[in-house]
Amino acid sequence: MAASPQSPAAPLLDGVLDQLGSDIVSRTLPEGKTFTLQDISDRFEISRTVAREAMRALEQMGLVSSSRRVGITVLPRSSWAVFDPAVINWRLRCPEERRKQLQSLNELRIAVEPTASRNAAHSASTEERAELLALARELRELGNAGQGASEEFLAADIRFHSLLLEISDNEMFAALTPSILNVLQGRTTFGLQPDEPAPTAIEAHEELAHAIADGDPDAAEQHARRILTEVRAALFQ
Repeated sequence: MAASPQSPAAPLLDGVLDQLGSDIVSRTLPEGKTFTLQDISDRFEISRTVAREAMRALEQMGLVSSSRRVGITVLPRSSWAVFDPAVINWRLRCPEERRKQLQSLNELRIAVEPTASRNAAHSASTEERAELLALARELRELGNAGQGASEEFLAADIRFHSLLLEISDNEMFAALTPSILNVLQGRTTFGLQPDEPAPTAIEAHEELAHAIADGDPDAAEQHARRILTEVRAALFQ
């Protein structure tokens, strides 16, 4: 079946939503600030229908609340849907929020990926074990070529860690993939990923892949922790 054509208002809505979300996360629109649909319409020169859709999307993310009496109110960070990829992206783009967001994402990875790796050593198929080994080799080759900050390295790294979560035999770990992997994207986007990755980091990926391929859960968990400890040191040294 052919995909439904995108609504003409969709790109406009996306742009308005992106700007408002960024403004809220950066405190340009601070907590407690109130405004109306008409304010949104006037600011962006859009219809009230598009303004209402943007408000509803922000409301679903916990960034605003709305009422007929007060209008639209910006909510505190404690209300934000912190696992929403859009909220994560806005926080990473905000200089005042970036460090805290990277720290939170990495701590989430530390809590999840070692156990996911341990599970993968039990549950991975022959094909999945082979793919992890191939990805580890690709990371080695790209790193040795000084392409650690390249899109190719990022794609291989994202696939490596996505696969770990997918084959963990835990659907809740797998569901966290988009949120957790934002830290990998963020490191490259904001210039925190070196052209020449630390040799110990590459070795840890290889050893993790081999531990899973060999069905060694203890070693898999250990090497996953080693990777994330090095990531934390690199991000916050």
